[in-house]
Amino acid sequence: MSLSYVVTGGGRGIGKAVVERLLGERDTVVVIERDRAALDWAGPRVVPVIGDAADEEVAAWAADLAQESGTLKGWVNNAAVFRDASVHSSPIAEVRALIAANLDLAVVGCATAVRHFLAAGTPGAIVNLTSHQATRPVPGSLPYATAKAATEGLTRALAVEYGRRGIRVNAVAPGSVATERYEALRAERPQADAELAALHPLGRVATPAEVASVVAHLLSDDAAFVNGATVPVDGGRTVLGLDPEARE
Repeated sequence: MSLSYVVTGGGRGIGKAVVERLLGERDTVVVIERDRAALDWAGPRVVPVIGDAADEEVAAWAADLAQESGTLKGWVNNAAVFRDASVHSSPIAEVRALIAANLDLAVVGCATAVRHFLAAGTPGAIVNLTSHQATRPVPGSLPYATAKAATEGLTRALAVEYGRRGIRVNAVAPGSVATERYEALRAERPQADAELAALHPLGRVATPAEVASVVAHLLSDDAAFVNGATVPVDGGRTVLGLDPEARE
């Protein structure tokens, strides 16, 4: 029996690595992506849905396509909006909008997945991508850090409400990861490698595949008794607590 998954923001970085990990030999992954060009690499078992993952109709369309391809097994809320703002210098409306932009992506994805799992009468799993900044934000990151902390609360609440109905909900909180955004930082700051290596007790940043492996595990039956957890995949960055990225 083939399975299907939905991954939001699955065209690049961690999202792409998650898609590649979930495909296996015969499964299908529906990817919600705003940028069509980000899926130029996709093969026949990657089903693109071009649109905003926070749009309820887009999310429902993705879920329907996934169920047409196989039993919907898992949903990964990976899409995010990366833009800093501070309450002393940015309009309050802008700060609120940025918080909502990130939190809405998780709420819409989770709600859509839960409704489809319940309607189908099949168990399922959801993984929300959060961030080390949910617990250790840096100055300027207030909208992103606030939304990610709220997403971890959402994860716990859903796990409690729907666990008895066969739906597990967990979160993965990466530290720094070698994505395109990281490569852009390296281009701007030649010292970035050394600075970020110092942040992580393992002495380096993660690869997208290392994060994807944890996401895939949480979606799998091997994690059948893991529910309501936030798993840090940060090489020990959070427990070390240093942060040379912080700025005044």
